[in-house]
Amino acid sequence: MSDSFTPRETWHFDTELIGRRVLVYDSVDSTLSLGSTLAASEEDTDGLVLIADHQSAGRGQYGRTWTSRPGSSLLMSVIVRPPTELRRPVILTAWVAVAIADAVKTLTGAQARLKWPNDLLVTEKKICGILIEQSSSAGALTTIAGTGLNLTQTAEEFAQANLPSATSLGIISGGAIDTRAAAGVVIRKLDREYSRLCAGESSAVETEWKRRTGLLGRQVVIEHLGGASTTGRLRDMSFGGLELEDPAGFVSVVTPESVAHVRAV
Repeated sequence: MSDSFTPRETWHFDTELIGRRVLVYDSVDSTLSLGSTLAASEEDTDGLVLIADHQSAGRGQYGRTWTSRPGSSLLMSVIVRPPTELRRPVILTAWVAVAIADAVKTLTGAQARLKWPNDLLVTEKKICGILIEQSSSAGALTTIAGTGLNLTQTAEEFAQANLPSATSLGIISGGAIDTRAAAGVVIRKLDREYSRLCAGESSAVETEWKRRTGLLGRQVVIEHLGGASTTGRLRDMSFGGLELEDPAGFVSVVTPESVAHVRAV
């Protein structure tokens, strides 16, 4: 199985932007890396979606590697050039998380929860990972949103791979999962939520993102990127910051960009 820049096929969805052109590959090193290359070398890539059956060098958060059986996951990256007000990683991660959580609900009926910063869980088992990368080329900022959504893996596969805390659409639904149909649902949800953001409706996406964490009002530990941690009650959260109340009643605001993880105590 060799990596190639030549897609196996091209799909087209009737959407506003995301997925009007979808390039499907047998194998690539990673859809994120391919997205970076195409974004720098082609002009018409805004809204382009890249899907691969297999990644030889898939990437996760903090440089972790990520692998899956060919065809078992929806390995996808989306290229967008968002307006200035939407370029913060927290907003873009929320966009993808809300869209895919809604897609999971449509496909299986299950509710997905966001585990900060970039994992989606169903019944506390990981079903999807999200990674946002940004680069500047010719004065324009390009965002590539990479996702890996588990589709057809079985519980036995996860057990053999020593991944007991993972699940898939197939496990949840108890039925067969068609990759193209699942991709179509995900792409349309991504397009809808991105259109809402671009139309100035970020508060609606923010509200759903906040609800999906399932942590409001709970005692949490915020782990900072620098290694320190803070404990308190999560009073509220927004794209502007996380409001944390300590035992003495003092409220501090933590910027999302400084947070590595948030977990319930």
